Amino acid sequence: MIKIFTTLKDFQHFRKNLGNSKVGIVPTMGNLHEGHLSLLKKSIEENDISVISIFVNPKQFGPTEDFNTYPRTLDQDIAKISNIAFNAKSETVVFAPTSVEDIYPTGFNTTISVKGVTSKLEGSFRPTHFDGVTTVVYRLFSIIKPHNAYFGQKDFQQCVVIKKMIDDLGLDINFIRMPIIRNSEGLALSSRNQYLSESERSHALILSKTLKKIENLILQKADYHPFISECLTDKNWDYLEVLDARDLSEPKRDSREIVVIGTYRIGTTRLLDNIVVKAL
Repeated sequence: MIKIFTTLKDFQHFRKNLGNSKVGIVPTMGNLHEGHLSLLKKSIEENDISVISIFVNPKQFGPTEDFNTYPRTLDQDIAKISNIAFNAKSETVVFAPTSVEDIYPTGFNTTISVKGVTSKLEGSFRPTHFDGVTTVVYRLFSIIKPHNAYFGQKDFQQCVVIKKMIDDLGLDINFIRMPIIRNSEGLALSSRNQYLSESERSHALILSKTLKKIENLILQKADYHPFISECLTDKNWDYLEVLDARDLSEPKRDSREIVVIGTYRIGTTRLLDNIVVKAL
């Protein structure tokens, strides 16, 4: 059994009566797949109340991006959530505000902006994106008041940015990064995968296979730079980099984790993926 709230007022009334219950949040834009659902399952395991938010955030889309056509599948999403929550011992709540004003009230004029880690990778191609992400996530944190927050590793830079925001602002929220969920061929699950034709899906495997090759070179202590340079002659790559997973700086001798991260274009669809390598 799940509870569904589509207005801020109703959710806030519910939240005020939770007492000392431990609350987890899974922020999403809906169109849920197994990646999202893995976050919810983890939250259900670790919290008394799990809140999965469904809100297509206009602030994180650029003027030429797919905000108007982004898949909105609330009924199907609720069915998937219900299947997971049916036998759960803890409670699951869907917060799916139908009004943008519930998140950004009339006159809202504040932006939460994290500098530094947002200036590269996705930030260099989508300069307003992360301000939109951090602003909506902060708003959701302030509304839901979670103890634990669950984010997927597929959007790795987003994870770094949100963790930095939590740390910088001293928010009393535990950040949990969850592993990437892939299909049987290795393609990272994404809501935008549905834009791909069958032949494009096959071609898209170049992304995960390339990252895996670089991971193997790192583990072999081989020089991966020539291979990356060769890959980047294919102009479908927006970027392909090896960075310190903590702050997206250049890897150092004391880096504990290294992220191999790339974005590849298939037609008009941008696919993101990464592999995290434990430092040897």
